[in-house]
Amino acid sequence: MATDTKAAGTGRLPRLPLVLAVAVGACVAVALIAVWAGGGAATAIPGIPDAGALTAWGLPVARTLTDAAAVATVGALLLVVVLLPGGRRLGPAQLRYLTWAACAAGLWAAASGAVLVFTLSDLFAQPVGEISSPAIVADFVTTDAQGRSYALTAAAAGVIATLCVGIGSARWARCALVLALAGLLPPAFTGHSSAAGNHDAAVSSLALHLLGVAVWVGGLVFVLVAAARREEQATAAVRRFSPIAGWALLAVGLSGIVNAAVRLPSLTEVFTSRYGLMVLTKAVALALLGGIGYWHRRRTLPALAEGRRRAFVRLAAGELLLMAAAMGLAVGLSRTPAPGAGDASLSPSEELLGFPIPPPLGDFPWTPLFTQWHFDPLFAFGTAGAALLYLAGVRKLRARGDNWPVGRTIAWLLGLALTVLATMSGLNTYGKVLFSVHMGQHMLLAMSVPILLVLGAPATLALRALPAAPKGSPDGPREMLLKLLHSRYVKLISNPVVASVLFIGSAFVVYYTSLFETLMRSHLGHMVMLVHFLATGLLFFWVIIGIDPGPRRPPYLGRLFVLILTMPFHSWFSISLMSSTALIGEGWWTLLDRPWVADALDDQYNGGAIAWATGDIPVLITTIVLAIQWMRSDQREARRVDRQIERGGDTDPLAAYNAYLASLHARDRRPARPDTPHEES
Repeated sequence: MATDTKAAGTGRLPRLPLVLAVAVGACVAVALIAVWAGGGAATAIPGIPDAGALTAWGLPVARTLTDAAAVATVGALLLVVVLLPGGRRLGPAQLRYLTWAACAAGLWAAASGAVLVFTLSDLFAQPVGEISSPAIVADFVTTDAQGRSYALTAAAAGVIATLCVGIGSARWARCALVLALAGLLPPAFTGHSSAAGNHDAAVSSLALHLLGVAVWVGGLVFVLVAAARREEQATAAVRRFSPIAGWALLAVGLSGIVNAAVRLPSLTEVFTSRYGLMVLTKAVALALLGGIGYWHRRRTLPALAEGRRRAFVRLAAGELLLMAAAMGLAVGLSRTPAPGAGDASLSPSEELLGFPIPPPLGDFPWTPLFTQWHFDPLFAFGTAGAALLYLAGVRKLRARGDNWPVGRTIAWLLGLALTVLATMSGLNTYGKVLFSVHMGQHMLLAMSVPILLVLGAPATLALRALPAAPKGSPDGPREMLLKLLHSRYVKLISNPVVASVLFIGSAFVVYYTSLFETLMRSHLGHMVMLVHFLATGLLFFWVIIGIDPGPRRPPYLGRLFVLILTMPFHSWFSISLMSSTALIGEGWWTLLDRPWVADALDDQYNGGAIAWATGDIPVLITTIVLAIQWMRSDQREARRVDRQIERGGDTDPLAAYNAYLASLHARDRRPARPDTPHEES
């Protein structure tokens, strides 16, 4: 029986190099067909400048190779860092796949450079030979957003290719993975989606789409490689990848729906336009891939755990070919004009903001703040996922009979609701137009939302709800979370001094340098700024009133001292805004056409007043919460002492303490022996 099982598991399998080559070929072929079918390869018209056939067909091929190489880089690093169990030093198998990542990153850098040159040729409608001089390319990189994006991607890929050659620790491999994921993003914020009417939603959804595809496809490629190469830890890698693939599929599907909804004027265009039909084809491919993933979980993963790899490898190879075709279709879709794409001309303010200038706020109660909503996929999906995961953890605890305080659940959900209000309501819309509203948005994200989220204790809930990994098995999510909470990095940033400096100091750095104007000029920069304010607020209030475990924090009196010492700097920041005669972010406000803003400095004064006024209430709430926590801690300690006293005997802490004092007193009164030297004080 054992022989039969082994034979079944090591039967004739698809050859790995052939599968990978066919997948790349299918990706390129589908991309070219999609470009031709969608009208992306324009034909030359006599008398009109044309980039030439080399650019028309070379650009989609270069983009396809760029996407494939990026996916392979992310997949190889994901296998090394996340999927293959290991310690601080990389094992032999991990080092082998790190070499694969270096090769893929080198191809990614070269293909990105080719895309840069072909894009320059396409934009200026001139053949590659006429615009490929170093001076012209350098000018394109320094003056154009698309040029900078492809240059940043090529630079990130080049750094990864160099870094992966000489590293041997898991820490540096994690840095390479983060850099690879970051390298995917610049083109998303300057491509065709950034020109959509609601470009905030378009670019956010496209960025989420690219990250999901890279993790999903890249992970599948390398778990397939690990299984086909009979790696000892292939089964563990596949099991770890299964939930990651599920979340990536969800991210790809939801972000694709949002991006299509932004670019298609109506639902009928899905069935009547070339762009819509290609979107529909991608949706069908996605549904098929979802079905294959479900089959994997139900049938092939159990077989793989028993040592039978044949079914998994064959189905994964077919899944990879379908994914390659979908990626090629996406490249063609990027070259296909959307319905009505060139019909409407945007004003300079609309191009900067992604939406028309909103109407004036008017008098109290400023109703436009609650009516001017704009959907943002990052915060919408992020808050929805955080709420669902939290509620699932609470449900799991209650299903096994454990209690979870209702107040923590309410605090968590209310904090997420305020996050949505701050990032998608009129606070976000007017936050790009008025400094005063922006400062209110900043205060809400940095001082109000963190208090509620910290009191929700999400890490404590996760540690209680997640199952512990069996003894001798690789670390699971629970063990990884524990290691993160007690890591040296968290210990460093959770130091009260560091947390306070980040919380207050970053505000001075952002607003009193050119960084504020730079971040406001792009959706990515604005989003990074909001996330930074939220993250520094979470860190600071976790140190002060946090419930979740972590490195040793100061006693309650020390926390109160940190709070009292930090808040005057916040007041100083607010007063400096109110008294400043220099307009912060002047270049940004000048570019916007705001006829109903009479005095920008007066609006800045209002922003400082809002920062000052809204800072007192969170501080008061934090002080009250800290006092309650302090009192409850003393009550718990008193009850513990009472229980020990009731048990009596040697465990009586008061008796033990009195005996200790008596022994010290007796030692001090005992005369010193002549041959024993006295201890120095």
